[in-house]
Formats: sequence, structure tokens, C-alpha cells
Amino acid sequence: MAESAIEARGLTRLFDETAGVRGVDLVVRPGEIHALVGLNGAGKTTLMRLLLGMLRPASGSVTIEGRALAHAEWAAVGHLVEYPLAYGELTVRQNLALGARLHGVPGRSVPAMVDAVLAELNLRQYAGRRARKLSLGNRQRLGLASALQHGPRIIVLDEPTNALDPAGVILLREALLQRAAAGAGILVSSHHLDEVARIADRISVINQGRLIGFLDPHGVDIERSFFGLVLADDRGAA
Repeated sequence: MAESAIEARGLTRLFDETAGVRGVDLVVRPGEIHALVGLNGAGKTTLMRLLLGMLRPASGSVTIEGRALAHAEWAAVGHLVEYPLAYGELTVRQNLALGARLHGVPGRSVPAMVDAVLAELNLRQYAGRRARKLSLGNRQRLGLASALQHGPRIIVLDEPTNALDPAGVILLREALLQRAAAGAGILVSSHHLDEVARIADRISVINQGRLIGFLDPHGVDIERSFFGLVLADDRGAA
């Protein structure tokens, strides 16, 4: 097993004088949930897109299980970044079956895999519904199901609790904890500090495109610690 699931070194991509990512070093280890927290516009989504090869860095490098992005085993990766992608005219089951095949799952294994994730994320009652008719919360569950169903060793999720109701948040929490216990390396971005503190082994804080410190998931007042880091960084940059 590789020592790191994901590793970024000196990762930089700027869009203007303020937006983007600057010199980020980040490691996600197998079997851990690493949370990335920051205010809106801090660079969380840009960083995740760089880690997944959706954007090219101006400088720096990314490896997936020790391999450069060009040689990464993408079938071992599950991700949901920004918005859940689904074919509106296909049913939930059809979307999941297609996603499984795109991740290299053998055809004979697909039906059982789809049934399992439908049950895990409580989507069975929507299996025959077209994706375009789903509520926002159930569309998010569909996107998460597609990212998780093939047993990826590396999971990258950007604000995964968006639009989820409390029951959906609990189901996702349990799904991620189970996968981390089985050895998956998981990176989750969020602005819900209390929620990530429930599941994270490590929490990194990003501000203005830079990693500026870490939070203790078991800290007494994690919100105060977070805003203290951000405020100190903003003052130092002023």
C-alpha cells in the first residue's frame, strides 16, 4: 500500500491577484478522513480540482497513491466536486449502473453493487425515478452514491452535505467512517465545522488559497479556533 493516498507539493494555480491556490502542501493518508475547511472563496474547490486533474497547476505536483496524475489508477478514485452530475433522462438506477461501468466494474457485478448503494444511502424508493425529477437532496445522494459505490481507495468530496437533510448527513457520515476503516483515504471539504469534527482525523484550514494551520477535531471550541486562525492570517496579509 502506498504511504499516501494523495500528496500535493507546492501546488499553485492563480486566476487573478487574489483567487486560486498558492504553494499548497497536502497529504491524505490511507485509512484517514482529512477535512479541508475554509470560508467561501478560500480555494477549497480549486484545490480539489487540481488534485483530481480537472485543472492544471502553474507549478507544483500531485501524486495519487505515489503515481503522477497522468498514470493514476482513476478507477480507484471516487469524487464529487461542486455539483452532482447525472443524466436527467436516466433513472437513478441507470445512472448508477453507468457510473459503475465507467469506473471499470465488470457488468455481472453492477446490479448487486447498485442495489447495495441504493440501500446504503436510502435511495431504493427512487431507483426508478428519472434524475431530473429528484429533489436537490436526493440528487446529492445520487452523486454521492455514484462516487462511493465502486469501493474507491481514494475519495474526494467537495461540500458533500450540501442539500442533505439530517438523515442524509448521518448516512453519509456512516458511509465515510466505514470506508476509512476499510483503508480508504478520504478528503472532504466543508464549512460545517461541527460535522467534520465528528468524522475527521485531521482538519486543515485554507484561507486565501493557502493552508494556514490545523484544527484539533476533538477541540473544545473548534469554531473559535477556526476564526482565530483566519483572522490572524487576514491581519498578517493586510
